[in-house]
Amino acid sequence: MPTYEPSKKPNAEEWLALDESERLDLVRDFHHREKIRLPKPDAHAVVHVIIENQLAEGLPAATATLARLQSEGLDRHEALHAMGSVLLEHMRNLMNGSRSAPDPNEPYLAALEQLTADSWRRSG
Repeated sequence: MPTYEPSKKPNAEEWLALDESERLDLVRDFHHREKIRLPKPDAHAVVHVIIENQLAEGLPAATATLARLQSEGLDRHEALHAMGSVLLEHMRNLMNGSRSAPDPNEPYLAALEQLTADSWRRSG
């Protein structure tokens, strides 16, 4: 099985060929190898995998956001976390019944476009 290194772009074809559980295992293994302690390692891995999936599938808002965040000084791993924070906020809004657009993904995509390295750093 390959290894996962969030600072490096995975080969999209190879990433998408993996089973979802294999992707999750790779992300968990990375954090374990690096001795990164997380309060909710499974949830953390899910967010990594969702963002990596969007990037591997070529979702324009995701790929543009990653490139922009890196050009603003975030490393790739930090940028994944910043994007993940937007994803989690969007999921919270969906679970709370907040729908401001006919397409439930529109607010998420718009939020990605608004995300900057500075706004993420200020968010704590």
